[in-house]
Parts: sequence; structure tokens; C-alpha cells
Amino acid sequence: MSKPLTDQEKRKQISVRGLAGVENVSDLKTNFNRHLHFTLVKDRNVATKRDYYFALAHTVRDHLVGRWIRTQQHYYEKDPKRVYYLSLEFYMGRTLQNTMVNLALENCCDEAIYQLGLDMEELQDMEEDAGLGNGGLGRLAACFLDSMATLGLAAYGYGIRYEFGIFNQKIVNGWQVEEADDWLRYGNPWEKARPEYMRPVHFYGRVEHHPDGVKWVDTQVVLALPYDTPVPGYRNNIVNTMRLWSAKAPCEFHLKDFNVGGYIQAVLDKNLAENISRVLYPNDNFFEGKELRLKQEYFVVAATLQDIIRRFKASKFGSTEVVRMDLTTLPDKVAIQLNDTHPAMAIPELMRILIDDEKLTWDTAWDITVRTCAYTNHTVLPEALERWPVDLFQNLLPRHLEIIYEINRRHLERISALYPGDHDRLRRMSLIEEGGQKKINMAHLCIVGSHAVNGVAQIHSNIIKDTVFKDFYDVDPQKFQNKTNGITPRRWLVMCNPGLAEVIAERIGEDYIRDLSQLKNLLKFVDDDAFIRDIAKVKQENKMKFSAYLEEQYKVKINPNSMFDVQVKRIHEYKRQLMNCLHIITLYNRIKKEPNKAWTPRTIMIGGKAAPGYHTAKMIIKLITAIGEVVNNDSVVGDRLKVIFLENYRVTLAEKVIPAADLSEQISTAGTEASGTGNMKFMLNGALTIGTMDGANVEMAEEAEEENLFIFGMRVKDVEALDKKGYDAMEYYNRIPELKQVMDQISGGFFSPGEPDQFKDIVKMLMHHDRFKVFADYEDYIKCQDKVSALYKNTKEWTKMVIHNIAGCGKFSSDRTIAQYAREIWGMEPSLEKIAAPDDTR
Repeated sequence: MSKPLTDQEKRKQISVRGLAGVENVSDLKTNFNRHLHFTLVKDRNVATKRDYYFALAHTVRDHLVGRWIRTQQHYYEKDPKRVYYLSLEFYMGRTLQNTMVNLALENCCDEAIYQLGLDMEELQDMEEDAGLGNGGLGRLAACFLDSMATLGLAAYGYGIRYEFGIFNQKIVNGWQVEEADDWLRYGNPWEKARPEYMRPVHFYGRVEHHPDGVKWVDTQVVLALPYDTPVPGYRNNIVNTMRLWSAKAPCEFHLKDFNVGGYIQAVLDKNLAENISRVLYPNDNFFEGKELRLKQEYFVVAATLQDIIRRFKASKFGSTEVVRMDLTTLPDKVAIQLNDTHPAMAIPELMRILIDDEKLTWDTAWDITVRTCAYTNHTVLPEALERWPVDLFQNLLPRHLEIIYEINRRHLERISALYPGDHDRLRRMSLIEEGGQKKINMAHLCIVGSHAVNGVAQIHSNIIKDTVFKDFYDVDPQKFQNKTNGITPRRWLVMCNPGLAEVIAERIGEDYIRDLSQLKNLLKFVDDDAFIRDIAKVKQENKMKFSAYLEEQYKVKINPNSMFDVQVKRIHEYKRQLMNCLHIITLYNRIKKEPNKAWTPRTIMIGGKAAPGYHTAKMIIKLITAIGEVVNNDSVVGDRLKVIFLENYRVTLAEKVIPAADLSEQISTAGTEASGTGNMKFMLNGALTIGTMDGANVEMAEEAEEENLFIFGMRVKDVEALDKKGYDAMEYYNRIPELKQVMDQISGGFFSPGEPDQFKDIVKMLMHHDRFKVFADYEDYIKCQDKVSALYKNTKEWTKMVIHNIAGCGKFSSDRTIAQYAREIWGMEPSLEKIAAPDDTR
């Protein structure tokens, strides 16, 4: 029998990784050595692994630069409508492998690096994640950038270049400990500073009203320095730009205010201005009304709008002089998409520019603003909605407060005319919430100031129209749309799961990578024994590889034949990691009670970060690790049940765990998870879903047929009925013996023998004020998990269900999502056309 192929030999045979022509490989080696030489010539003659990584990154970057310049030139000549995606988060992960995939360089580089006696995976592991996001919202922005480039849209991602991204999570004695993510420590080969486009941003000061207009004076200035990162489309020679702003103090910063004695302090005080881009706020679905955060939000908006208007004025087909002075055509050439309310200040800022600087009338300026801006809502949780205190605004952005007041005055005037005497409606719809301290409701500002408002899954968009923003839907129904989220199949299939991508390509060709709807053609093979075997084999190989990784990282022995049951996402009460815990303990109790029964073995993995200030979330992590301590060290249980907390869950870890998962846990209370995108990644990578009818799970069940998912629990209407009736956790506790046993173990110290009341806060919450009704879904969840265990024993039937799921994934490509945004919101037409490569003489 032939010896098994090495990883490198296996990768060579995968056609979706691009061709490795002899000349190409030879050129790559030459360029690699040239870059390595420039790295070393400075001061060393022994290369480290990091030197090799940087040499490879620069070699691959060389292939981007020509395409990047040509793409931007192409836009300048054609003068298309441009879309600006404004987001405070871009959760990009690593760039090297994604770039190789999109430029079809993967096999080429692999072969070159192999011939140079180096290990490609070791080099890739030197790259830091660009962790400039918290979770779903930031990762969605990253997928959207990939799709916008692949669809040939003239698109720009604008955000902040945080010096410190999402914290690194360490688990110490079962507790989360945060450490700073110093991701730029060794430099970032993928960014290019553009000091020539530096822009001033103003804060504080006061407003003067003159006959000839309004002046915002005596402000403090911070400079915004842009850094550009290339965003390549999939094999179409298009390279778009992500521009991230960094805060710099101006040279004359404060120095004029000091005599000689204060000079040192004045220089040190430059830090205050530069703190704006220092660190990402680590909250997911939670609003923290801090001044520094408002500064960040205005900083990105003010710098970006100056850039948008500069580009609008300077671009005209075949012309170089500044020509376009008439800003009334702005909406024909510019679309601005607000990723949640975080960049909502774009609305009053654009109004300020149009009125104060460009001297337009209010009505003209407002028409331009509304036709240009569109708003995506990402959550209905009340604690996540941004409500900024008026006095903070008054101090930091006095002119914008005036503009918001005027927007509100006109808005309420219109509502008043439509609903005479309905004062409660005026109160509900006002942009200003009266009460203890007056607050600005940023979602209301976004709805009033945008021509389109969308939710991110059908159920979420319906909830918005029926409840949260019903008053606004009643007066402007035409504004409200749905755009179900999607994921890029480049990173989330071709790159992270090449084995599966190849098995699919062998059956239906490679075109599905840019048109994921073609996956439905796999239904022809659902009864094909060879295909079933191939799918199962890829999953088993991915599990073996991940098991080896876990054993190396955690020193725990994994049973690769057990079901890999995975819940990875931010730790939050609404995502109900606690319900997963209750199932684990229930399973443990059953195995202990009947140790000789043929249980389906499981390795249950839970991972995710808790916001540093979120006490309950941190306690949930401690509970998971405490359960693991007991379960994993019980010899009666053996390898039939293992519990692992996956430390420091991030994009790069997702790329490893998702291809290895058998079961995907998507178990939020119905009506709380706006969409979810992890659910789609698991589905595309051959895991089955156990989930509630929430977020995009609803549409996943529609696309793959409900019998191919494990759906359980209350629907939205059941949750509403239970709210009306009053949720009484004790009723379930007293009625369900297994639930009572589990809760008594947690509260009695079974999992914290050294500190019996360690989890009293969690117990108290579950028993007396659980907003997310864990006990109400417990019984159905356990029954559903029993069905999962039974089916897993039948590998063939399980795998056939997997094939149905993969075949139903087409809708969940971010290419489909972006094509809908383009046509239905931005007024742009996507295209799968290639442009000429830089070395093409055409």
C-alpha cells in the first residue's frame, strides 16, 4: 500500500488552488529571495521564521500592486457610482492565504516555498490576525469587502486603524483574563500609509451665527492619517481599497499654550489626541456611552466624508482639473452604507458640510443627504441601541447638536401633520428622548436621515417593522427592506476547507466559487455512494487535523470518532451558552446513571470572548471550564464525553474549528439573534445545525428543508405569548426532574467543591430573572439532542443530511447579499467581468 500523502502533496492535487507553472514558481523563488535579501541586508545574516513570512508576504503583495493601481485608474476613467461602506469594525483575520486564493497563487507559492525547504503553514502562522472587530458585525464588513471586489463594484471600506484590536483571551484557573492585542508590533506588510491624504477633524469649540452663515470656531484639531489595505476580488484582477484612519496630533498641538516650562508636558499631551485610534471598544451588542467612543465615531465619519467629497469633486471622465462643483449630483455618484448606528454622525456631518461649507439651502442639503445614506440595523436588544447624552454632544460637537435639533424639529412637524394631536406618537418618534437626562436616539436619526433601512435576516426585518420601528414603518413603509446576511465562500470554503471545495469541484466544476447557487446541483449526488464516502472522508480528515491541534494546544486527548459538537460565538446571555451547559450536565448524569449503555460519544467545544465588563458572561466561562474539570477527569465517563473551552476564539481559530465540526449550536431565544453568520459557515462546511427558529436559521431551514435541520424550541409567537402570561422558571424546575437535578448540582457546589456558592449569581438569574427563558426551551432541546445522537450513529444517513445542507447554502453567499444591496439600495449593477491584468498589453 502506498504511504499516505503529506499535507503538501495533498494540497498540490487540489485544482481550486491554481496552477503551479514552472516559470511562475521560478519567478516566485527569485522574488522571495530578493525580498529576503532586503530584509537581512540591513543588520543580520541569519533569517528567522518571521523574516521568511515577511519575504513571502511582500512577494505576494507585489502581485497585488499592479492590479490595485490599474483598478483605481479604471475607476477614475470610467467614473462609476462609488459605494462607501462605513464601519467602526472590520474583522479581517489574516490576509496572506486569502490573497493567494483570490489571485490563484496558492499552489504556485506552495511549490516555491517547498522547494526552498520551508513549511508554508509555519510561515502562515507567523501572521497576526487583524482583529479590528468584536464578532458578527465586524466579520460581515470583511466578507462584504471581498464580495464587493469580486462583483466589480467601485467600493471602499472606511474605518479606524486601531492600534489594539479585540483583546487576546487567556484562561487562567478557568477565568477569562484579557491581554492587549499588539497586532502591529512587528509591522503590517499589507498596509500603505497615505500621508498625502491626511485630513483635519474638529472637536469642541463653539458655534457663531452670522448673516452669511454659520461658523464652528475655537475647535481642537486632530489629524486623520489614512492607511490603505488592498482588497482583491476573486480572480477578476480587481483590487479595491480599505482605508483605515489613524489619529495624529498636529505639530502645533498645544505647544503655543505653554511657556518653556510646559514644553515637555505639551509634547506628552499629544497622546490625548492620538488615543482616539488607540483601542477597539470590546463590547458586542452593548452600548457604553463613553466620550472616547463618540470621538471615534465622529473621527471616522468626518475624515471619510472629506475624502468622499474630495474624490467626488476631482473625478470626471477623462479630466484632471477640479470640475464637479455641483453637489446636487452627489447621490448619483456616491452611496454611503452605515453599518449599524456607529457611523450615524455621517448624517449631520454631511448636512454640516453642505450647509455651512457649500452654502446649500437646508432642503437641498437634506434631499442630497437622504438620497445618499442608507442604514443597516443589526440588533433589537434595547441595551445595544446607541443613545448619546445631549450634554456630551453640546460639549464635543455643538454644531452637530444644532443640526440634529433642526432635523428633529422638521421631522416632528411632519409627524404632527400626519397625526394631529397624537402627542404620545411624537414622544415615541422623537430623535431626542426626554427624561432624567436628554438623549439622542441614533437609530431614529439613521431612519429619518436615510432612504433605505434594512434588517439582516427576514425574521429580523419583520420584527423591526412590526415592533421596534413600527411607528417609522407606518409613515415610510417604502424605506424598509431585508438583506439577509451572507459569508464569502472564498475564505469560508476554498481557503479553510480545500478538501471539501475540491470534492465539490470534482462533481459540479469550479464556477460555484463565484456563483454559490450552483451548489444546488449537488442534490443529484445525494444518493451517490462514492460522493457520500468522499464527503464523510473529508470531514474525518478535518477532525483528525483539528484533534492534533487541540492535543498540541490543550494537552487533552481527543476521540476523533466522537461527534464534534461546537458552539463558538461571543459569550452572551441571549446566545444561551448556559442552555448548552445544562445539556452537558444532563448527558453527564445519564452516562453516570447507566455507564454500560452505548452512548454516542461527544466532544463538546464552546468558545468565545466575554466583554471585560460583562460579569455574567465571565461567570458563564468559569462555569463551562468548571464543568470540564469534573467531566473530563471522571474515569466512568472516559472518552464518551469531553468538554473543551476553546481559548481566544478569533477568525483564525474559526477557520480551523468550523471545517471539523459535526454539530453547530445556534440556540438563541427566538427573536434575539438578528441573523448570525457562524450558522452559515458551519452549514457550508458540512456540519448539521441544532437551532431555534431565530435569525437566518429560519431561512437555512427553508433552503435545506426543515427536516434536514434539528429545529426545536419556542417560535417568536410562543415567546411573546409566554411574556404575556409571565415566565415562571420555577414551574419548569419543579416539573422536570433532570433539570432540577442539574440546577441542584450547580447551586450545591458539585462543580465548585472548593467554593459551593461560586455560581449563585448564575443560579439566581436562571431561576428568577432570566430574560432569555432558558428553562422554557430546555426540555425540547434535550429531546432534540437525543435525535442528533441517534442519527449520528448512522453515518450514511447523517452524511446524506449534510449533503442536503451544503446544497442549500447558495443563498448564504455574501455575493448574493451584496448584489441585492447594489441593485436595491445603492443603484449599482454588479458584474462578474474580469478586467485586464497589469501584464496584459490590451
